Formats: sequence, C-alpha cells, structure tokens
Amino acid sequence: MRKTSAKGESVATRKSVGKKSSDTPLTEVPQDDAALGKRNLDLSAAKAGKNDEFYTQWVDIEREMNAYLEFDPNVFRDKVIFLPCDDPEWSNFTKFFALHFTDFGIKKLISTSFAPNSKPETIPYQLTLFEQEAPHFDKKKTRANGKKFVLERKDLNKDGVVNIEDLRWEYLKGDGDFRSDEIIALRDESDIVVTNPPFSMFKAFLAWIIESEKKCVILGNVNAVTYKEVFPLIKANQLWLGPSITSGDREFRVPSNYPLNAAGCRTDEDGNKFIRVKGVRWFTCLDHGRRHEPLRLMTMADNLKHSKHKEVRGVGYRTYENYDALEIPFTDAIPSDFPGVMGVPITFLDKYSPDQFEILGMCENEDLYGLKTRQYVREECKAAYMKKFGKAGSYDLNASGVIRVGDIQEKVYQRILIRHKGLSK
Repeated sequence: MRKTSAKGESVATRKSVGKKSSDTPLTEVPQDDAALGKRNLDLSAAKAGKNDEFYTQWVDIEREMNAYLEFDPNVFRDKVIFLPCDDPEWSNFTKFFALHFTDFGIKKLISTSFAPNSKPETIPYQLTLFEQEAPHFDKKKTRANGKKFVLERKDLNKDGVVNIEDLRWEYLKGDGDFRSDEIIALRDESDIVVTNPPFSMFKAFLAWIIESEKKCVILGNVNAVTYKEVFPLIKANQLWLGPSITSGDREFRVPSNYPLNAAGCRTDEDGNKFIRVKGVRWFTCLDHGRRHEPLRLMTMADNLKHSKHKEVRGVGYRTYENYDALEIPFTDAIPSDFPGVMGVPITFLDKYSPDQFEILGMCENEDLYGLKTRQYVREECKAAYMKKFGKAGSYDLNASGVIRVGDIQEKVYQRILIRHKGLSK
C-alpha cells in the first residue's frame, strides 16, 4: 500500500408508514438538508462574475489521491496524467504529482494553464520569476498564450531523480481553453484527468471529459449531482463522489484582489488570501474503498423506537403524494428492511455503495425517469400556495416530492430515489 506523507404521503396509501401520521408542521429542516440551502451562496457571486479561480490546498489533493492509492496502489502506474486548468506557478496539482512522479509510477505528467488575457479582468496578471527568467520568455505570449508543462521519465538535470526540477514548459499556440483543439489533443493523449475546473464551467468541463471516455478526478459543488447532465452518469455508475470530502467546507487560495467579505476568509503572513467554500466535493470515476462499504442501518421498527431524529422516532415515515416512495429525511434513517422505493437527501451519495443500493432516479419537474405518479395542474399549485402562505401565488409542486402535513402540502428538498438491492416486496 502506498501513501504519501502529510504536508408524506402517496396517492395510494395516504398514511404515514410505521405509525399514525403526526400533524406537527415540519418547522425544522433536517440536518442532511439544512446546509444545502446555503451551500451555493459562497459560489454564486463567483459564478455570476466568472471570478472563480480557486487554488486547491495541498492537503485536500493529498487526502483524495491517497484514498485511491489505498484501494489500488497501481492506480497511477504507467498512466499519462493530464492537469488542465492548472498553473503550477500558483496551483498545487502539478507540484503534487511531480513530487510523487516516480513513486506513483507515472508515465507522463502534462499540465496546462489559461492565458491571462483570456481570464476575467478581475483576475490580476501575475508574472513569476520562474517564467521571466526562462530563456524562451516572451513578453507578448506571456499574456496572450497559455502554457504547457510536461514531466516525463527523463532525468534532464542529471541529478539522479526525476522530479519537479525536470519539469519543462513552453507556450501553447492558443490561450489554453480546454475546448480548443490543442487541449483536446492533450486530453486524448492522457489516461486520467485531474483538476479543479472553474465552478462556473463545471457542466461543460465534465461533458468534455465524458465525451473522451477518460478517467477523472475533479472538484465541484455537491449540488451538481442534481444537474440533468450529471445525475444520469451517477445513476449509471459512470461517475460518483470521491471519498475524502463528505461534509463541511474547504479552504482555497484566491487571487490577490479577490474580496474577502465572508466568514472564514483570511490572509496569511505572506499576504496570500484564502476563502472557505461550502459544499465542495470530488467527482470521480476512479474506484475507492468507501464505495464498497455498506451503510450500517436499523430496521424500520428500530428506527421508530431508537432513531436519534425526532422527525422519525415515534412518528414514522411519510410517503409522497406524487411518487410511490417513502420520504427519508436523513441518510442514517434509511430502514434496512424496507423493500420499496425511498427518497433520500442528495448527501446520501457521500455514503452510497452500489453493492447495497440501486439508484432509480430523482424527484424533478420533467419526470425524466418515469417515476411520478401524479402531475399537479396550475390550479392545484395555486391552491397549495394559498393554503400554505395565506396569499395568492403558485407553489411548484411538480419540482420535488410532496408530502402532506396535516392539510398542508409540503415540498421536500431535492431527493434521490433509491431501493435496496436483494430485498423483495
């Protein structure tokens, strides 16, 4: 083993499952859902202004890559690793893989950066001594062209080891946009793509990887699992969440002019700026051990008696009006003996094992997975809004699962529809 060192109700039943339905309003948001409403706030301004050049911390890269190495010590051996959207003068991805080039057994390491002139004006141009002192430094190309960095199994400086000192670079012909023919050719040469793409470009970047059928490890926001471009890949077990980040926020270094106006921001003793971003996850198609660890769950009867969640204990489980499925507000409240369809929070994917569960679809507007049992008409949505809020409006009941609490129709947070493997009704 190689590790690196640390640096409701349904249409049919209209009953609560397990015990008589409680009419107590759901005034508290379940913990699995509580943070999701806020997780995109840190990224919304960055995405709107395309000011999302965030540099990943070494420790976060190291923890994630170690998890793949623990599962398969040869995961990177004899592979071409491509790091687009990366700049080793500022980013840690190239530095990390260059440091471990030999012990990981990497065949070739390629990284590319984006030209300063093609970045948003809010991201300042920062020329480094590394580039300025190079014999092929070009004053025009330094702004207009991206750069390519390559490390191969060649001890170019004859010091007896292949490492970052043997990294060589050149200007790209274009600006380094990942959609250009130049970068596509480098992608096609590679085996595994690893990077932190701009969050504003996540959907396009993921599609760019998937079309090439390359393996990948990329950072994104957890809510991306609900995108119609992303969820089908997760459902088909072509993409899943990485093992090292399952909750909380992560710290990223940002450009020098990035506004530090949120909690958790800081500037270190060298003047480097850092922000904390909520809801970050690794998205990958490299296998890891946690995917094969089944969740330890209680039976439905034991949940009703012993669940730590007051929404379940002594109350039971509601079923949806518009899906033939059980509403599960917390991942750890999934009953181990229920054979039917269940709606679970999207954070369930942090602990999802394809050996234990089958993903059937998602509660969403378009009924892409053919699981809806009821489609609400406009008059019903208006009536539900008046009943809930006491004023005119429209409650989009078709956007999610709907449970009935007393005589109020309540939409739940985004739910993934799953079923136990090996259980039959």
